[in-house]
Amino acid sequence: MAEFADPARLWVDGDALRVRGAVVSLLTDGARLGIEDAGTQEAGAQDAGTQGAESATVLHLRAETAATTVLRLDVPLGDASGYWHPGAGWDRHLVADWANPWRTVGLVDSAPLGCLYDAAGRTLLAFGSDRLAATTRLRFGVGEEAGRFGVWLAMDLRAGEYCRIRLQAPGRPWAESVRALTRALPDAGALPTPDAARTPAYSTWYAMHRQVTAAGVEAEAERAAAAGCGVLLLDDGWQLHAEGAGYSGSGDWHPDPAKFPDFAAHVKTVQGMGLRYVAWIAPLLVGERTAAHREMAEVAPHAIERLGCRVLDPRRPEARRFAVDSCVELVRRYGLDGLKIDFLDFATAYAGRDGERAGRDDGAGAGGGASTDAGTGVATDAGTHPGTEPDVATATATDAEPEPEPEPATEAGPDTSAEPGTDVGLAMRQLLTELRDRLRELRGDELLVELRQPYTGPGMHGFGNLLRAADCPADATANRVRTLDVGLLAGTAAVHSDMLMWDPGATARAAARQLHSALFATPQISVELAGLSAEHHAMTVFWLGFWRTHRDVLTRGEIRTGRPDLLHQTVTASLGRRVVIAFYAEHRVAPVRLAGRSEVALVNSTAAAHVVLDVEGPGVRVRLDTFDACGRPAGSGPRTLGPGLTRIAVPPSGLCVVTPEPPEPPEPPEPPEPPQSPQPSQSPQSPHSPDPSPR
Repeated sequence: MAEFADPARLWVDGDALRVRGAVVSLLTDGARLGIEDAGTQEAGAQDAGTQGAESATVLHLRAETAATTVLRLDVPLGDASGYWHPGAGWDRHLVADWANPWRTVGLVDSAPLGCLYDAAGRTLLAFGSDRLAATTRLRFGVGEEAGRFGVWLAMDLRAGEYCRIRLQAPGRPWAESVRALTRALPDAGALPTPDAARTPAYSTWYAMHRQVTAAGVEAEAERAAAAGCGVLLLDDGWQLHAEGAGYSGSGDWHPDPAKFPDFAAHVKTVQGMGLRYVAWIAPLLVGERTAAHREMAEVAPHAIERLGCRVLDPRRPEARRFAVDSCVELVRRYGLDGLKIDFLDFATAYAGRDGERAGRDDGAGAGGGASTDAGTGVATDAGTHPGTEPDVATATATDAEPEPEPEPATEAGPDTSAEPGTDVGLAMRQLLTELRDRLRELRGDELLVELRQPYTGPGMHGFGNLLRAADCPADATANRVRTLDVGLLAGTAAVHSDMLMWDPGATARAAARQLHSALFATPQISVELAGLSAEHHAMTVFWLGFWRTHRDVLTRGEIRTGRPDLLHQTVTASLGRRVVIAFYAEHRVAPVRLAGRSEVALVNSTAAAHVVLDVEGPGVRVRLDTFDACGRPAGSGPRTLGPGLTRIAVPPSGLCVVTPEPPEPPEPPEPPEPPQSPQPSQSPQSPHSPDPSPR
């Protein structure tokens, strides 16, 4: 794949199909490309597979020889305004192809899907590969000379192996396309999500960091339960050797007796307050100061000097066994309700050919998902689907009838398949499958497992049910953007915010914006509740109460956001007759239809003293009830809203609840007059008799 380091090589011609306005080109030999849509035109025809505006086209890529296969998807630039993918972070703009290196995606780092969209947020190119576990190299960008936007996927396939790539129809809203891609990707069965996963949580990390003790945690847990939390997450610091640089103390996973003299009794005490108890663990890390390091260093060749630890190689059976046993024993021995599993993305250190990336580094790139052209991986069985070969229209019209399909390999084989040389994504899936099955034997459907970005993609649905935004302390904008990103791919799992912290000396208005950032996810509070001022305490209780009251709308409703590159300045959630609209930037307008609604809640997460609605349809008589950031009433009364632009006074960081008045029932019709009998002196008229009444 080294030749594709040259941007000029990215645009070479290859066997191509035209699909939904895109050109799909094979840039390497040794594979065949076809279309699986039933009833589509033969490959090579113009715009094959475009019937049905809401449908999608499924590409079928099969390797005939073991090799690296490179595929390009490209479309005209048109009105392209941005490109979204699961690992986008802040980079949602259009980047030049020469400025964007190859990156590695797989089970524990992002996912092989993305969406190019226009100025109206409509899809121009949306794709998703079913190669969710094994490593895919991915690149995208604007071709200056071509005047087109391209996406390149490089996969190491062995002979007979195949994968599917789904292309959504252009023109749909970008988020709708991404959700449709996620729903259509293979799902081996999502981990059940208990109701506890969708209750506000209290995390010890930003509040206490590693200075945790049984007494301190129990005191905060009691306050958290009173404030409306249902889960306690004990973060890093509970274990032996926790005090020290980086993660040099990780790996032994025994409670520190100085902090937790009787950890099992402590867990029961917290659970007795009505909280589920979840503890942090980093099962792939073995710190230099631990017994685990002495025992497991041989199967953890990748060392991160800056963090003082090594990373277990999940392709090694003994490494997987150690990681799984550590997690299961922690839950079993101490009666935990689940685990917060950290640093799984560090496994990507072994994504190169035969682990060529595994060595020493300073930790700067650990788990970052970026890679160079060095190391294109090895032939794997990822993406092979058991069963018979589907009928496809191949990219080469002169191809003879396909030869019988070899026996497909399975993605999760015996331990011997996970030796060095096996794809790290497949090894991680094997590790996580065993871990999930053993934990469910202990906790059943009530098991809680938190995973965080970047390992929150569709391939992780079977292994976690609390999917959390990556760390962004006190950054409300990042928390909002990241939770919305995770939500696009979460399926039935609960989306959680990063832990919420704020300056205890800040105004309640400023602190409230941290909670607003987590409205469309499950909030995790991580401030020292004992030290909250009366204002901050009232604000916290008010907004957690609002969230619980509107939980179904916020977490199960239809979510509409703006363009990704504009960072979703207004967000609307609707379910049934209820709507919640959050304003995150001043001078923004949110469209809404009031007719038929029972309640519209307006959250003003700005410093302005008003919000603006664009009321669609006729004007509606409503009642307005406004509250400040702490939940104190700030005015109420009747008003007619709309049609068109309507400005509503809402305190900064405050709330306005709009309650449309039911329409007045129509007046009953006048009862018909009883028929009168004819007078004796008159005779009935025939229909053709002249009218006897005077003119």
